[in-house]
Amino acid sequence: MVILNENSQKLKLDYPCSWEYKLVIQAHHDIGPIVKEVLQQREHSIQKSQQSKGGKYTSYSLSVLVHCDDDRKALFEILKSHQSIKFVL
Repeated sequence: MVILNENSQKLKLDYPCSWEYKLVIQAHHDIGPIVKEVLQQREHSIQKSQQSKGGKYTSYSLSVLVHCDDDRKALFEILKSHQSIKFVL
């Protein structure tokens, strides 16, 4: 799999590899149960990133081992479709 970075240089991903998703949720939601629901028993790490200026939203960095391009894309779609997650990057 080849991905272009911001300088249009090609990056090659060798699977399996760790992939980071940025998640934005409303601040009153607890990220733990949301991620557990999506990833179930899959090993991951999550770290709080930032809170919006008005305090309404909180962003998190979610790192998870992905096994192939389809796995990475499927996780993105599952996260994106979760009712408590506002944005996934």
